[in-house]
Amino acid sequence: MAATGASNVLIPSVDLLAYVIFLVLAIGLLSLLVSRRFNVSYVPLFILLGIFVGPVLGILNRTLAHELFSYIRVFGLVMILFTEGHTLSWKMLKKNSGTILTLDTIGLLLTALIIAFVFSRVFGVPFIVGFLFGSIVAATDPATLIPLFRQYRVREDIETIIVTESIFNDPLGIVLTSVAIALLTPEASSARFLESLAHYVGLYPAALLFFAYQMGVSVLIGVSLGVIGYHLLKHAEIEGFPEVVIFSLTLAFGGFLLGELAQASGYLVATLTGIVLGNHKVFFRDEPEVVRRVMRAIEREVHFNESLATMATIFIFTLLGASLDPELITSHLAPGVAVALALIFLARPLAALPILRWHSIREYLFISLEGPRGVVPAALASLPLTLGLTYGNGQLAQWGEVILSTTIITVLVTVIIETLWVPLLRERLIEASSIEKELRRSRKKRKGAR
Repeated sequence: MAATGASNVLIPSVDLLAYVIFLVLAIGLLSLLVSRRFNVSYVPLFILLGIFVGPVLGILNRTLAHELFSYIRVFGLVMILFTEGHTLSWKMLKKNSGTILTLDTIGLLLTALIIAFVFSRVFGVPFIVGFLFGSIVAATDPATLIPLFRQYRVREDIETIIVTESIFNDPLGIVLTSVAIALLTPEASSARFLESLAHYVGLYPAALLFFAYQMGVSVLIGVSLGVIGYHLLKHAEIEGFPEVVIFSLTLAFGGFLLGELAQASGYLVATLTGIVLGNHKVFFRDEPEVVRRVMRAIEREVHFNESLATMATIFIFTLLGASLDPELITSHLAPGVAVALALIFLARPLAALPILRWHSIREYLFISLEGPRGVVPAALASLPLTLGLTYGNGQLAQWGEVILSTTIITVLVTVIIETLWVPLLRERLIEASSIEKELRRSRKKRKGAR
């Protein structure tokens, strides 16, 4: 017999996985029904109900939930990103490339530096420790944003900017974290590749080279797989329901594995493969009959994969909530919430200021106020503590506990706040901005007619 967490709930080990699946799916169904009834985001409901069945009631063991989360986050993110890649418009990506590039470079670095300063002041630690925290929480979360914007139907160009930013900033957030680790614990295995590069060119140039390598190799593998996938769909005539779904899953996870083996970003590879397939009419000029046949196959796999991505979202955030340690959160609750609020209302808005040259003040505000943190920060949160314990660095272990608890608090606060206010912000900022643009166009037309 195996306990699931509460002393009065015992489940045979052979049925344990079925028990967890049932519990998580029941939470997912309840959350979706509540979301539809009251028109609120379902992502924070997954987390809150996960906390309720995990740390509060104990009917789902926190250790088991954490172990399952470490696996499901990989599967779930690949599915979410690969599926979303199909829906990203190449036209919109090109049109908003300046905004996306700015947010993923200057914006991300400024966010990490500003929140590093706040963290070091709030907790009284050296700035480099704050920079480690800032690097961990710098990346926004596509797993939260994609289902959120699908639920509320945000204007396509704004959705493309925020979602694409969140997809592309994960690798840079990981690189920034590696730089901070290399500065604090150069002997760490995760910093060895950077250290070997830094031996020849210095740490910061090495970080730039590492990032360039990750992006370049990810783009090469992702685009290549997209092209190969298209030609297989075209020539092998893979279009029936079972085979096209299996084909797409093989492509998505094969791309992820290739990216990780090449020390690039497997998640970015999966996304780019999806973008090439989803925009095949733009990239491949084939006969109308071929285009229609390939489109039918892609529509079948996207329809199935969207359901799979929704299931993955349920499991990711429910298990994340169920795996949380209440003591870890309460130990630094007040300062942790203060840091999270500073990230929402200070660091990201300041870091996003450069995009004002392309966007109205209302669009800028919406973009800067929609940057929830999620799966990647949650996965990196325990790294400083682990390194401190592994290398016998008592000071890093102590700082690591603070970073771990504050990161989890930041994820919870940003996800809850920045998902619940989407309908209000969309109405007050995006829809109002669209009306303003229409009025300006009308005035120009009237002036031209005169």
